[in-house]
Amino acid sequence: MELRQLEHFVAVAEEGNFTRAAARLHVVQSAVSTTIKNLERELGTPLLERTPKRVLLTNAGAALLPRAHAALDAAREAEDAVAEVSSGLRGTLRLGAIATVGLIDLPVFLGEFHRRHPGVFLQTSAAPTGSQGLLEALLERRLDLAFVSGPGPRPTGITLIQLATSVLDLVVPADHPLVKRRTVSITDLAGLDFVDFPVGYSNRAVADRAFAAASVPHRVAIEITDPTTGVAYVRNGLGVALLPRPVLGKAKDVATLTVDDADLEWSFSLATPSERTPGAAERAMIAMAHEFFSRG
Repeated sequence: MELRQLEHFVAVAEEGNFTRAAARLHVVQSAVSTTIKNLERELGTPLLERTPKRVLLTNAGAALLPRAHAALDAAREAEDAVAEVSSGLRGTLRLGAIATVGLIDLPVFLGEFHRRHPGVFLQTSAAPTGSQGLLEALLERRLDLAFVSGPGPRPTGITLIQLATSVLDLVVPADHPLVKRRTVSITDLAGLDFVDFPVGYSNRAVADRAFAAASVPHRVAIEITDPTTGVAYVRNGLGVALLPRPVLGKAKDVATLTVDDADLEWSFSLATPSERTPGAAERAMIAMAHEFFSRG
């Protein structure tokens, strides 16, 4: 049994599809199929069940998967140890990230990491479902680390290293009736049309939690994925929004109010898998995150 065989098996198991697994491994699909067939022949049992919609694990495949992960993790740790001694950190770090929009300058942070560890290839991606999607990818081993945000306790299997916090403020058009007030109650927001993020995004989770706690309906009229776009919708009278304070510093033709009786704290964290030993590159990024974000 070779590490390459285990790597191909894990990719197919996680992607549920030979084509996506081949793309992830940067090889042709036929090579993946041949490798899996050879592994099944060596082990004397099918590991995968091919269905029209996706590839599923057999009982034998399910038994092999965690052991394959352990073997690949051990091999990576061995490579890391040698690389650190001989030529510095090397390898690929699969990183998930949300848009931080003023709270933290993530490009500056990642740029500094690249300068310190040029041998590490940073493969950074987002998720259509925001922080929730990044955490799912982390648990499914499609990511090594993820910068996420959101309220509530940490998900099972995830360790959250809190890096920064902010508060969601109410943003209204400059001519809105509430402009005369500096603060509002969450009950004052009943019946208003909101510009908000889709379910799964941290801003939406914070807002939904606060409205539910107050038993106030949260009516979302427009969904966005970019906070600056949200400000533009508000400016043009299409609704109000709850957005992190760093987004609003230079916003024009809108007014910002504080909701004084609701928990609207928004946190930004580095998420790590609590059931996997981080590799050398992950450890370096975690250490640098502590260094950078403890400054301010």
